[in-house]
Amino acid sequence: MDNYINHIPISKWAEDDRPREKLEMKGRHALSDAELLAILINTGTKHGSAVDLSKNLLQKAGNNLIELSKLCLSDMIKEKGIGKVKALTIIAALELGRRRNEAGAVSLDKITQSRQAYEIFRSLMGEHHYEQFWMLLLNRNNRLLRKVMISEGGISGTVVDPKKIFNIVLEFHASSIIIGHNHPSGNVEPSEADKKLTLKVRDAGLLLDISVLDHIIVGDDSYYSFADQGEM
Repeated sequence: MDNYINHIPISKWAEDDRPREKLEMKGRHALSDAELLAILINTGTKHGSAVDLSKNLLQKAGNNLIELSKLCLSDMIKEKGIGKVKALTIIAALELGRRRNEAGAVSLDKITQSRQAYEIFRSLMGEHHYEQFWMLLLNRNNRLLRKVMISEGGISGTVVDPKKIFNIVLEFHASSIIIGHNHPSGNVEPSEADKKLTLKVRDAGLLLDISVLDHIIVGDDSYYSFADQGEM
């Protein structure tokens, strides 16, 4: 019975579960890596959906997008159901992503004050009605390498795992980070949980020789900087 369910075509899935419809309704951050990859793959086979093919291909790369980007055409087409056209589409999309990251790292100014970090965080989550937690990865010159969403939750909070934070930091060889989250209520005063998390992440960074420069809380039209308040 389970095998039958796994092979139901995507067109028969509930609308919220179809990758394209999910992307349109919920935004790109709501999709898993496999679902985003399935949009590129476009169609499945009689043995599995596009999502199934995506999961198999990702497993081949250790479920790591960086490793996936290292696969060449001949590697990809060895995977059952991935033909030349699908493989070339995936390779082109991954290369565009790599070039975008390079362009962003060059064009963005050095982050030297809390307001610059706040403006970035506000653009990412300032209008959301639920709490999100983001991280800015910086190089040795304090230039932005990448913006990463760590978690999202409800109106009252979100769960943050420091292990996930530093796994990402090490993966992208960042020298320092700025963490930030929003308060949908608009009140930027930190809670006791916010304070404890800040110290926990800061202390973990010290052990790994990674500087945690600030923790920004984003409100409606204001923000709270732990660094500006001397709490880092």
